[in-house]
Amino acid sequence: MIKTDILIIGASIMGLSIARELHHRHPELIITLIEKEDSPGRHASGRNSGILHAGFYYTPDSLKAKFTVEGNRLLTAYCLQHNLSINRCGKVVVAKDEEDLKGIYELKNRGDKNGVELQIIDEQELSQIDPNAKTYCKAIHSPATSVVNPKEVLNHIATGFKKNSKLLLNEKFVKRDGLHSAVTNKNTIHYRHLINCAGLYADKIGHLYGVGKHYTLIPFKGLYIEYKDSNFIQKHIYPVPNLKNPFLGVHFTKMVDGRVKMGPTAIPVFWRENYEGLSNFHPGEFFEILRYEAKLFLMNSFNFRDLAFAEMKKHYKKYFIKQAAHLVKKLEEDKFGNYLIPGIRAQLLDTRTMKLEMDFVVEQEETSTHILNAVSPAFTSSFSFSKFIADKVEKAM
Repeated sequence: MIKTDILIIGASIMGLSIARELHHRHPELIITLIEKEDSPGRHASGRNSGILHAGFYYTPDSLKAKFTVEGNRLLTAYCLQHNLSINRCGKVVVAKDEEDLKGIYELKNRGDKNGVELQIIDEQELSQIDPNAKTYCKAIHSPATSVVNPKEVLNHIATGFKKNSKLLLNEKFVKRDGLHSAVTNKNTIHYRHLINCAGLYADKIGHLYGVGKHYTLIPFKGLYIEYKDSNFIQKHIYPVPNLKNPFLGVHFTKMVDGRVKMGPTAIPVFWRENYEGLSNFHPGEFFEILRYEAKLFLMNSFNFRDLAFAEMKKHYKKYFIKQAAHLVKKLEEDKFGNYLIPGIRAQLLDTRTMKLEMDFVVEQEETSTHILNAVSPAFTSSFSFSKFIADKVEKAM
């Protein structure tokens, strides 16, 4: 039996950041963080691209807009303070046609409202900061966008726990046991307040506490391919996204060590940890998710049918590469290497409207707080978002 003030489920970037924030505010509190795997961030956080977004994609009234700008600043400062790897190369968003130009100006408008440093540049200015980047008339330059090593950040936060804070690995949440207890595969843990940061399983745990009953998770797989030429690009190069969906489109990323990768996909998959083949196959999840995806396909909600077809085709390497070819002036197909470690995007679906939730979703009950939707830019936003959650927890205790 373990007694603790705060029990946090999941050593993701969110779980670790919230534990860190609460410890800084209340060092006397006993905080216990449990993680079902043998190290932090084995799923979405550790498989993250590592991009620290600047905050110009999101409407000013969203939680994403509220937390991304400050989150970028805080996480950048943290990496610099602790000598963690960071590549502050910046980013450009490029257009391919007249329609995309409208998106360029919409992104600039959002960025201005959110307090993000952005410049609209022309083709000549773009060629000066990245000679291989290609655009139609105008592009956006975001100097505040950078990239870090996610696992390095996660491990550094995890090793920073002091007295009264502990991380229990290989400790899996199994069930709720009354108002103030939870059962794991090893222990019964008594707590004053529980925080659910379970990522791919946050909705399932939330349902046990009576919250988020009209939400379910739909998993999307993200694949990247390495481009074996570190001089290929100088900045991250992104397309103008479809702002009606939460995905940013296939792009080129300059990794923290200077290497280049292309991706990601957003391929619908059929169980929550469906990284490769039949690994981690779960029959119950398969039939539940298949039922919802079939319904989305038939209803064509948020254009799911076209999205599914387009994303499935990205399993074919040549088609995948073609999706990003318009972003650059020159690329060589034979320089694309193997697929990198895939990730699963834990995307929340509102079963009442059959639409994807575009923003963070947090719900509370008497003794628990549940982060049901922590999609991109969750990594960037983690330090600022953890302040928001800490405020909620303080009021609830």
